[in-house]
Amino acid sequence: MTRLELLQKIKDRRKEIGITIDNLSSISQLGTKTVSRFFTGADVKLSTVERIKQVLGLDFAGNEVINIKALKEKRAEEKALYIVSLVQDTSALEMQGLESNEIKSLIEDTKKQFLTGKYKNTLWIN
Repeated sequence: MTRLELLQKIKDRRKEIGITIDNLSSISQLGTKTVSRFFTGADVKLSTVERIKQVLGLDFAGNEVINIKALKEKRAEEKALYIVSLVQDTSALEMQGLESNEIKSLIEDTKKQFLTGKYKNTLWIN
């Protein structure tokens, strides 16, 4: 596989997922200019390519490691866990913390909102 073929696979995957370059750079903890340079075909470090592919669920050859549905579910779970933990931390400080089963239910409800609800357009925003 040529470098251009790999780049095209990664570009196609990014479009399929619906993640912007800004959000991809934020999630991968890379600079926006670095990610932009990569997508224009400029030379970047191998570690940069690896981080981008990891976020997109691809292996080093650009093959799918995680299907798009599972990748979105994983991202929704991460975001839901983060948001619920913020709420739980604040509630615990006020001595109003939730029980374990309520937390799990809240995480699942929040995850659904990221996958199919009104917040699905924010799934890839960091």
